[in-house]
Amino acid sequence: MNLEELFTEFKEESIQGRYITLDSIEPLLQKLSTKNQLKIVGESVLEKPIYTYQIGVGKTKVFLWSQMHGNEGTTTKALFDFLNVLNSDSELAKKLLEAFTFCCIPMLNPDGAKLYTRENANKVDLNRDSQNLSQPESKVLRAVFEDFAPHYCFNLHDQRTIFGVSDTGKPATLSFLAPSYNEEREINESRLKAINLIAGINDVLQQYLPGQIGRFDDSFNINCIGDTFQFLGVPTLLFEAGHFQSDYQREETRKYVFMALVSSFTILSENDIVSNGIDKYLNIPQNKVIFYDFMYKNIKINYDGIEIITNFASQYKEELIENEICFNAYIIQVGELENYFGHCEFDAKDAVYKDDYNGFPKLNQKADFYLDNDIKFVNGMIKI
Repeated sequence: MNLEELFTEFKEESIQGRYITLDSIEPLLQKLSTKNQLKIVGESVLEKPIYTYQIGVGKTKVFLWSQMHGNEGTTTKALFDFLNVLNSDSELAKKLLEAFTFCCIPMLNPDGAKLYTRENANKVDLNRDSQNLSQPESKVLRAVFEDFAPHYCFNLHDQRTIFGVSDTGKPATLSFLAPSYNEEREINESRLKAINLIAGINDVLQQYLPGQIGRFDDSFNINCIGDTFQFLGVPTLLFEAGHFQSDYQREETRKYVFMALVSSFTILSENDIVSNGIDKYLNIPQNKVIFYDFMYKNIKINYDGIEIITNFASQYKEELIENEICFNAYIIQVGELENYFGHCEFDAKDAVYKDDYNGFPKLNQKADFYLDNDIKFVNGMIKI
């Protein structure tokens, strides 16, 4: 199966970019609900509907949810790409629908999606609310979980551009985790199923995304939903959609999430479980915070009459302005920056730094500056 061609064929073109809201997906859900597969199962804090979409007749039940964090819409896009596959007349669709029953919550946190925040409208992180169940969205997720009684759970998220694959200097475009079910991070039958499946997904994706797949930290936190569901005995996989080179809209990353979903269910339907799954899983390099969006090296600064050579880094803040996500770069670190990488790096070769503010790079200042008066940087990048 050529996963690149499959993605091109079934990509849902009507949703793009980083700002994915309920208004974006409701028309798609209505279009896909050809046999009343769509249900409203609850409401958010601001009384927006939370939907499930169920499809398939297979005995293996799979529960997937996305946008638990409102500003993490990459997996939502990929989920709709995958739903397009399931709603096609392809042989793959027939095979998967006979093997599985899929229950999806495409957007658990519609209020956070609209506000482009991680939290819900009550400023609660739903992924720290799996025990208290203090929020309506958390209660909906748990109710669907208990009613559907899945055999597998897929917890779909985005991660920031700061994460790389160990110390390799490559961004962690996708990261996976089989969450722990106890403090000791032991491996029981349930967690082993998730581990083996991730090992299989990694084997497939390395053909398309070599060296850019990481393993997320497995520290146990019972307040996190993945840890809770693993504790309750259901194999749970965490997906973290990260950065691909120059892909701040996460359209390339979306493709790899789609590939991971298709691979997951192909592996399960064919019972193509890898051997030595634990070793293969643990050999996936761990996520590590090693990246800035921009790194500027060998900058000459005149500071109180003393010239020094230093480095500094800037990072994008994703800011919602007039219903668009704007990427605004701010200076975030000054110094040696050893063992860090920049998604974009610039060697100033001892050029003199100047700006319209203080004359030296200051933390939280906009990344607008000059080098030797003739190179201008605006919002972190050289202005040509």
